[in-house]
Amino acid sequence: MKIARVETFLFHPGSGKNLLFVRIETESGLHGWGEAYVSVKKEKVVDQYLKAIASYLIGRSAFNIRHLGQILFDDFAIRRSSVDFLCAWSAVEIALWDLVGKKAGLPLHNILGGAVREKVRVYANGWWYGVDSIEKTVERALAVKAMGYTALKWDPFPGPWRTFVSSAEEDYAVDNVRAVREAVGPEMDLLIDAHRRVAPHHAIRVARRLAEFGIYCYEEPCLSDNIDLVAEVRQAIDVPVVTGETLYTKEDFVPVLAKRAADILNPDVCAVGGIGAMLDIAAMAQPHAVAISPHNYNSTIVGLAATLHLSAVIPNFTIAELFINLQEPCDAITPSPIVIEEGGWAVLPTAPGLGVEIDREALLARPYQDFPHKDMRQYWEEFPRKNYVWGVANVTR
Repeated sequence: MKIARVETFLFHPGSGKNLLFVRIETESGLHGWGEAYVSVKKEKVVDQYLKAIASYLIGRSAFNIRHLGQILFDDFAIRRSSVDFLCAWSAVEIALWDLVGKKAGLPLHNILGGAVREKVRVYANGWWYGVDSIEKTVERALAVKAMGYTALKWDPFPGPWRTFVSSAEEDYAVDNVRAVREAVGPEMDLLIDAHRRVAPHHAIRVARRLAEFGIYCYEEPCLSDNIDLVAEVRQAIDVPVVTGETLYTKEDFVPVLAKRAADILNPDVCAVGGIGAMLDIAAMAQPHAVAISPHNYNSTIVGLAATLHLSAVIPNFTIAELFINLQEPCDAITPSPIVIEEGGWAVLPTAPGLGVEIDREALLARPYQDFPHKDMRQYWEEFPRKNYVWGVANVTR
């Protein structure tokens, strides 16, 4: 089963960012789909990596997944890790697993050792994009609850990402979470994402104030580049700490586990090197009693399917991410959308491979479009100053 063709597709869903898919075809005509994690305005960088990688793949066996990854790391990346390279390789790796599953006529989870669970719990993200007040956040949260989800995640901090923030920003974050909790009730699990924004003293102070609202977890309180900062926060609070979204290699996760810096890891299958790498990271975490909650800011087709198969086979899984703002446009380009049941449970695909397909013509009909630049200067005009007075030191124009 030799690789004959590698195609990339940038898809504009109308929200968030463009999505990047890869289609790998063998000499027999069998094809597999993969997806790379990308970030807004930098989607074409990873696309170029995929185009450059293609020549290393043509003529090689699609079965030799681990070997291909090592060859690319050694000979293409020159043994230098980078997120863009790993995102590109993740897309290829996922597509190869899709091919292997299709060739075997088996769903991927059966090839990976069999499912530990038939359904995978997911939480809603992406629902809060564009909100500019606590009132709008509450309104959106109630809409998510009406959709049947029992867990949701958002970033309650206002404004641009800064290491040092004012007490007003801390107050806003706490009031934001309080309002959502009061609106959605005690049964909803609230996952708080700090997006690596703030210094440890801010992160600790806010987390302690949020504890009364029964927070499910507190994600990325500080930059994990210096994992000691994350460990400092975890040791000072009672809320479970999540990190791993910006870690991309097994080597990156070694100090996280050694320093007991997190209760939950959230690597992304489309960013860390694919399904094999995710299995390795989950196995590393298991003897440390650390759970896996896969990050998944990817499509609700390929990225979600890969996440579900992975989540189904690891014993230390807790909950997975789903971006509901991407669901409608993604459903429009697939004949096999993943079913999300009441309560936020994703049904595990059972068709061969990933169990999902993409309509190539529908995909081509929505090519790359640039998203407008986010001018943060507008934020200073829109923030509700009546209730939160800003210090001069926090205003940058």
